Amino acid sequence: MLDAVIHFSLRRRWLVLAATAFAAAFGAWSFTQLPIDAVPDITNVQVQVNTEAPGFSPLEIEQRITVPIETTLAGLPRLDHTRSLSRYGLSQVTVVFEDGTDVYFARQLIGERLREAAGSLPPGVEPTLGPIATGLGEIFSFTMAAEPGALDPQGRPWDATSLRTLQDWVVRPQLRGVSGVAEVSTIGGFAQEIHVTPRPERLVAYGLSFRDLLDAIARNNANVGAGYIEKNGEQVLVRAPGQVAGPEDVERIVVGLHEGVPVRVAEVAEVGPGRELRTGAATLDGEEVVLGTVIMLLGENSRSVSQRVAAKLAEVNETLPEGVVTRTVYDRSELVERTIATVERNLVEGALLVVVVLFLLLGNVRAAFLTALVIPLSMLLTFAGMARGRISGNLMSLGALDFGLIVDGAVIIVENCIRRLAEAQAERGGPLPLAERLDTVAEATRQVVRPSVFGVTIILIVYVPILALAGVEGKMFQPMAITVILALLAALLLSVTFVPAAVAVFLGGRVRERENALMGGARRGYAWVLEHALARPLPVLAAAAALAAGALGLASGMGREFIPTLDEGDVAVQALRIPGTSLTQSIAMQKGVERALLALPEVSHTMARIGTAEIATDPMPPSIADGYVMLKPRSAWPDPEKPKARLVTEIEERLATQPGNSYEISQPIELRFNELIAGVRSDVAVKIFGDDFATLQHLGEEVAGVLEGIRGAADVKAEQGAGLPFLEIRFDRAALARFGLSLDEVQEVARIAIGGEVAGQVFEGDRRFDLVVR
Repeated sequence: MLDAVIHFSLRRRWLVLAATAFAAAFGAWSFTQLPIDAVPDITNVQVQVNTEAPGFSPLEIEQRITVPIETTLAGLPRLDHTRSLSRYGLSQVTVVFEDGTDVYFARQLIGERLREAAGSLPPGVEPTLGPIATGLGEIFSFTMAAEPGALDPQGRPWDATSLRTLQDWVVRPQLRGVSGVAEVSTIGGFAQEIHVTPRPERLVAYGLSFRDLLDAIARNNANVGAGYIEKNGEQVLVRAPGQVAGPEDVERIVVGLHEGVPVRVAEVAEVGPGRELRTGAATLDGEEVVLGTVIMLLGENSRSVSQRVAAKLAEVNETLPEGVVTRTVYDRSELVERTIATVERNLVEGALLVVVVLFLLLGNVRAAFLTALVIPLSMLLTFAGMARGRISGNLMSLGALDFGLIVDGAVIIVENCIRRLAEAQAERGGPLPLAERLDTVAEATRQVVRPSVFGVTIILIVYVPILALAGVEGKMFQPMAITVILALLAALLLSVTFVPAAVAVFLGGRVRERENALMGGARRGYAWVLEHALARPLPVLAAAAALAAGALGLASGMGREFIPTLDEGDVAVQALRIPGTSLTQSIAMQKGVERALLALPEVSHTMARIGTAEIATDPMPPSIADGYVMLKPRSAWPDPEKPKARLVTEIEERLATQPGNSYEISQPIELRFNELIAGVRSDVAVKIFGDDFATLQHLGEEVAGVLEGIRGAADVKAEQGAGLPFLEIRFDRAALARFGLSLDEVQEVARIAIGGEVAGQVFEGDRRFDLVVR
C-alpha cells in the first residue's frame, strides 16, 4: 500500500502539491474557527437547582427544601452524584451526571422531577435551574460608575440604586443578546422597589391588619382585557386598566371602611422609593460598586465570547446617560491571549530551532527548506482536525507538540533521496532527466519509508492509552493526546506524499551529498565511543544499570502534581469573617483589605464579590468575600524580575494588618477548578459524614489540628458550620387563644413587617419594580 501511495504521489506530483496547498488553506481557515482557551475545561456535566426561601434558617432550608429535592432527584438516569448547600434563605443542589450526558436532556429530567417535588416543598417556594454554563463560565466582569458631579434624569446624583436600575434595564438586556452568553449576573447596589411602610398603630386604630393592606394593594393593581365589541362595522377592543403608575396612585387605594368612611393607604402607611433586602454587594478599589458578570453558554469559545461582549459593551457605553460609564475589571480573553502568546512563542522558537538543525545536518538548503515545510503544513492540518473535533487550542493541547517528532520521518526520506540522487548524478556525470529522477526518488523513498512509518507508529501507540482516561483526567489530557496524534498522522501523510513529490520537482539541478564539519565531528566522536563501548561491554552495562537505578531513586523523591500550575497573572483572595457578620460590616472590612492591597506598586486594581449575587451560581454568606487582585504588566513593576511567590508573600503580609479576617489565597481559575472537583476551594479537603452536627463539627476541628502538623500544609481550617446569630420569636399559645389569634396570623405579621412581601409591580415603560409592603 505504501508503494502505491508513493507511486501515485510521484506520478501525480502536481495534483499532490495542489492538494497540499488546498489542505493548508483549509487548515488556515480552520485556525480562525478554532476554540481558544487557557486550559481545558474539566467541568463535569452538572445542573444547579437553586431555591430561594426568604426567612428560612439553614436548618429549615436543609430539612424542608434541600433534603426533599435531593430525595426526589435520586435515581435519575446517568446520575453520578449530588451535593448540596443550605444557607440562610437559599438552597442549592448541584446534580452531577456521567460524562457524555446531554446537558439539555439532564435539565429536562430534573425539571420533570421538580414538578413532582412541588407538593413536598413549603408553599410559595419554587426551585429554579441555574444557567446553562460550566463552572468556568464567568468570563467577563464590569462595573457601573458615575463621574463626579453627574446627575440622573431626575436631576439627582447617581447612587447605588439608580446605577443598579440602569444596569438591570439598559446594560444587561443588551449583553444577554450577545451570541454565546448564557446569563448576566448582577451584584451590588440596590434593586429599586416601591415600599409601602405600614404604621401599625394606625392599622390597629382602624381595625385593619397587614393582610388587609396587602390584599387591597394587590386587588387594585391590575389591567384587565374584556374582549371586544363591534360598532358600526368596526371592531373595538375593550380594556379595563387599573395598574398603578406610581406612589401617588398607591396612596389613593382604599384599604377598608371605618365607620362608613374609606380608609386609604396614605392614612395607614408611607409610600415611596425603597431598597431591597439584598444578599450581596461588590467593591472595586476600596469603593462599593455595581458589578455585572457575564456567564458563558456551555460549549462556547471563551475568547470569542469575551471579545464579543467587550465590543458590545463599548457600543452600550455610547448609549448610556452622560457621566455614566462601564469599566471592564476582568476579561478572560486577556488570560487566554497571554497563555496562547506563550504557546506561540514556544512553538515558533521550537520550529526555528528544528529548521536551523535541519540546515546544519542536511547540508542542502533546498532539501532543508522542503523538510522544514512539513512543520507548518502539519500544524495547519492539525488545526483542521482540532476545529472539526471541537478541541480547543490551549496550554495543554498545543504545548505538547514536538516538532522534532513531526519532521523525523521527512528527514529520513529527504536525506536518503539526496544520497541516491547524488550517487545517480555521479554515475551519469550530470543532472538526471525527469523520468530517472522520479524513479530514483521513488526507490529512495521505498527503502526508508517502512522504518519511518514504524517509528511514527510506535510514538502514536504511546499516546493511545491516554484516550482511555475518563473523568477529570480524560478532560485534561485527551485533547493533548488527540492533538499530538493528529500532528503525527499529518506529518506521516506529508512524508509519503508531499515530500517525495516536492523533492522530485524542486531538486532537479545538481545535487551533492557532502558531510559538513559538524556532522563529521559528530560521526568521528560517535565512532570512537562505539569502538570503546564494544571493547568493554560489561563496564558499560554496569554503568548503565547504575545510572538507571540512580534515576529511579531520584524520581521516587520528586514531587507530583496533576498539572503544572498555570500563572494566571492575577491573584484570588477569599476573605472569611466571623459568621453573622452583617453585609454592611463585611463591606467596610473589605474596603480596608482592598486599600491595603492597593498600596503595593504591582497591584493595578482590586475587586470583590461579597455574599450571594442575583443569580446564585456561587452562593456565599455575607461574611465571605471573593476578592481578585489584578496585577499590572511585569514591565510596569518596580522590579520586573520579582518572583510571583515573593509578591504573594507581600500580599499576605499586607492582609495580616487587617483584623477580623482570615484568607485563602489562590488564582481565579485554579480556585474554581478546586471547587468543581470536590465542591471546595482548597487543594486538599477531608469530608466527614454523619447525622449529629455537633459531632461533625468536633471531628472536623480535630482533623484540622492533625493536618496543620503536616509539613507543607498551609491555610488549614475547618469549615465554619455554626455561629450564625438568630433572634427567635417564640409564641405563647395560651395568650394567642385568649385573644382569638391563630399562630399563622402572628407569624404573617412578623414576616410581612420585617421581611416584607411583594404586593404587585409598578411599571415604568418596559421597566418594572416590585411593590413591597414592609
